[in-house]
Amino acid sequence: MNSFRGVFLFGFLACLSMLLIAGYFQFIEHLEPCPLCILQRVMVLIAGVFFLIGAIHNPVTTGRRIYGFLVFLAAGLGAAISARHVWIQNLPEDQIPSCGPGLNFILENFPLSQAVDMVLKGSGECADVLWTFLNLSIPAWTLVAFILMCLVGLKQLFGRHKQPDFI
Repeated sequence: MNSFRGVFLFGFLACLSMLLIAGYFQFIEHLEPCPLCILQRVMVLIAGVFFLIGAIHNPVTTGRRIYGFLVFLAAGLGAAISARHVWIQNLPEDQIPSCGPGLNFILENFPLSQAVDMVLKGSGECADVLWTFLNLSIPAWTLVAFILMCLVGLKQLFGRHKQPDFI
């Protein structure tokens, strides 16, 4: 699957899978997402939309670079949020921020710039590790996924492009 369309379709399906897994953890396993988890989900959704639009559009050289940049941008922001979350999870207990209000309360009661700042600082519930696989938490696995998405975006942004492939 070396075609642009195939890679971007796979990227979309990977993002969709991540959101479905997040929904499973929230609604079946009853693991409530913290504000940083919610922001990561938003960035997965945005990257997934760019992947889907790119796969449907299947552009030529310049368009591929644009979609590559958009995927890289969304995944890069998601990676930064995930990295912050992993960092908070690995803080010593005495340095973990105190628990704060929920995301809905923050968004309803504070200006957007202050709300974003408050959410990105994280809170005590962001430090909880509720699930691990191979010793990596959910935010750590999400960071791995965002890094892979960044690599796909960079390959499209700086890679050599042949004529479009038609499926």
